[in-house]
Order: sequence, then structure tokens, then C-alpha cells
Amino acid sequence: MNTKKSNTTFNFDNTYLLLPSTFYSKVSPAVVQNPEVLLFNDALSVELGIEGKQDESFSLILSGNKLLAKSAPIAQAYAGHQFGHFTMLGDGRAILLGEHVTPAGKRFDIQLKGSGITPYSRGGDGKATLKAMLREYLISEAIHYLGIPTSRSLAVLKTDDPVFREVINKGAVLARVMKSHIRVGTFEYASYFGTKKNLQALTNYTIKRHFPELSEAQNPALSLLDNVMRLQIDLIVEWMRVGFIHGVMNTDNTSISGETFDYGPCAFMNSYNPDTVFSSIDSYGRYSFGNQPEILKWNMAKLAEALLPIINPDEKKAISLAVETINKFDSIYSDKWYNMMFAKIGIQDPEEEDTSLMDELMDIMLKYNADYTNTFAGLFLDDLLDDNADFKKALQPWKKKWTNRLAKNKGGLEYAKSIMKKTNPVLIPRNVHVEESLELADKGDFSKLYTLLNALQKPYDYKEEINELLFTDLKFDKKYQTFCGT
Repeated sequence: MNTKKSNTTFNFDNTYLLLPSTFYSKVSPAVVQNPEVLLFNDALSVELGIEGKQDESFSLILSGNKLLAKSAPIAQAYAGHQFGHFTMLGDGRAILLGEHVTPAGKRFDIQLKGSGITPYSRGGDGKATLKAMLREYLISEAIHYLGIPTSRSLAVLKTDDPVFREVINKGAVLARVMKSHIRVGTFEYASYFGTKKNLQALTNYTIKRHFPELSEAQNPALSLLDNVMRLQIDLIVEWMRVGFIHGVMNTDNTSISGETFDYGPCAFMNSYNPDTVFSSIDSYGRYSFGNQPEILKWNMAKLAEALLPIINPDEKKAISLAVETINKFDSIYSDKWYNMMFAKIGIQDPEEEDTSLMDELMDIMLKYNADYTNTFAGLFLDDLLDDNADFKKALQPWKKKWTNRLAKNKGGLEYAKSIMKKTNPVLIPRNVHVEESLELADKGDFSKLYTLLNALQKPYDYKEEINELLFTDLKFDKKYQTFCGT
């Protein structure tokens, strides 16, 4: 493999290699045939402080065919609970090129997905399909512009390597950018398969990289648990705000940095129903829209279990401390969720009875299969309410109570609308439009994908020209399924 230095200004560092070698395997990306950049994230490249596509060797670097001098590619080892079952895992089709340090001193992992077989591939081919990688690019960018912490996609490159799934697919490599890929499953791996010394090393490294303020904490491991839990609660509240369903909230997909990542069977809910599931592998609704908070709490309990040996040498005391922290979850989440939902209906300075007003709206939406996004956006953009006449009629008594409540706001209705406009997106990636754009792009027509990507950069702005993207085909959603893409 050619390791000649390129003009591309990645500034790689490799602090993860300071951890014990049990946490990773050194491995080179597979050489792919004729890599070509199909999507490149110019805005992200500016944030990272790197050169863009003008470098002729860029496609070679972001496909893994060419390594920069400071790159030290590795596949990370981790474990995880997948649908509640514990297993040994690891990067089976992803390779970390290194940690890019921006001119501002910010550190980001640069990881390639679909970059070949690793020691953790477990019989897989290490490849990725073009459609799945385009999907991750699209949804991760949508989540970013919705204002939610997420991994980002720097580029999607097609290859001439076929990928065999149920049928022969076009191959691709995605360059993913993230604060780090440390996950709950990394700590489970350290606890179950490593030593206490390994676990302590990982904890120290994570605190230094993500939570340096905790280095002087009385109990750093317990403080880490508390901080990660609060970050994740903030993240899931944001998912609930916009109707996002991750689809595969395994502990190996729960980041320590509080970022959304692993865009496999994810989707957005259209008609409001907490039981909504689109993932083809989620037969029992474990990761349904409404169950996401409870699953997060479960995942945080698994992080607590992994940290027990270094929370306190006395196991009973360690359990007591961990349980005390996890028991804070419900009240923290409930407060943050209600405050978020109050903002969605423009309530300033919430009062106790406002919870009943909010609950009543959700009950009406559920009864009439109301569109989640358009119901809230329609409170300040009347034309967005769908054509469900029964829902509109049922909503009128509630709207009267709601209007009376908003009169108590210091700024009245206009101030309420300013709150709602910041909280409620007008545009989300509707499943029918996502799939249509991906199907066309897979065939070489990127026009609809470009249109969707451009529109999703301003999801809170209403413009007539995006009207066709604001509604969905309910029949489509009833039969819609998403897949992991592995």
C-alpha cells in the first residue's frame, strides 16, 4: 500500500494506541477498485480544517487505498448487548484511520466504513453497500441540521467491488467523523474480557479525552457514569423531539460522547404512535419510538455494571452507589422531556397543570393517527395540518384551552410562536422521500438526493418550494421496513 504523504491536510494523532493493545487490532484497509467520490461534505471539511476534493489523491485516502504518514489504522475491540443478549463484537467492517486534530485543537476520529475484513468480522466480508452508505450520509446530516449531536459523514465513495447480500449490490466506503467511537460496549469489553487494570486505563483515557473536568472528582468512575447518563438523556430527548427512531439501540451503539451514531435501520415516525417500529430485525418492538428512554436506562445500567470494579473495591458499596446514580434517571428524563414538549407548544414558565394539557394533546394525536411533525408545526403554520377532518375537529377544544394558556406567557402568542419555531422542525426526512432518493441514486440519478440534502440543511424554515417534502404516504409507512445494511 502506498504511504507517500499527500497534500491533504489531515492532522492525525493516535492517542487510542496508548491504551493496552487488547482494545484494538492494527489492520490496513482493503484496497478497493476504482474509488470515486460521489458525495463530499464541503461544510464539514471546512469545520475540520482540511483541504477538499481538489486534491487528486483524496479518493485514494478516503477509500483507504492510500495512507498518510501519520495514519495508524486500527479496528477497535468492544462487546455489547444486542437486543438484550451479550456478545463479543468489534469493528467488523470499519477501520479507524486516526484522530484528526483541527486547527482549533478539536479532536475527531476519522473512520472508514466498508473498508474490509478485520479480526472482528466474524465471517463477514467487511464491505458496505452504496445504498446503505448514502443513507447514513443523508440521515446523519439531517440529524446534524436538526441540531442534535451526531457523527457526521465526510464522504461517500463508490467502488467497483460488488457486495453480495440477498442480491449483488454496488460497493461503497463511507468516511465517518465522530468525537470518538468509545461506547458502552467498550467498557463492557474491558470489564468482561479484560482486567481491572484495563478497565481503569480505559476510564482514565475516556475522562481525559471527553471529561477532563472529572479528573479531580472524588469518584471519577461514578462521575463518569453520571455524566454519560445525562448526555444520553439529553440526546434521547432530542430524538423524541423530532420523532427519530434509532432502531438498534444496542449498548455497542450507545456512545460515551453523547452522539447519535450507527445509522442502520433508523427512520422517522410520521403518524404518532409510541409503538412505531420500522426495523426488520426488531420483531418485538424493543427499540420502538416510545421505548427508547427505557432502553437507554437499561443501557446505562449495563455501563454501571461494567464500572463496578472501579467505582468501589467493596462490591456492595459499588452497587449501592451505582444504583443511586441510575435511580436518578426517571426524574431527570421526565423533567427534560416535559420541558422539551412544553417548548414544542410554546409554553413559557411551565405550571403543574401544563402536564395535563400536554398529555391530552398526545392522546388526541394517538387516537387520530395525527402526523407528529405537522401537528406541532401546524400550531404556527396552519396550512401544515393534514386533511384529517376528524382530527381537526377533535383538536379544536384542546386548541381553545391551549390558546388561553398561552395568554399567560409574558410575550403572548407571538412569543410562543418564536419558541415553537425553534423547537419544531417543518421538514424531516420522510421515509417515502428517503427511499425514493436512495433508489434513484443507486441507479445513478442523484437529483432527488441533492434536493433532499439541500432542503434538510434548513429544517426549521418553511418555504413553498419544499411542500412536496412535508407530507408522506401513510400506506407507504404501513409496509415500510428498514434494514441494518450489514
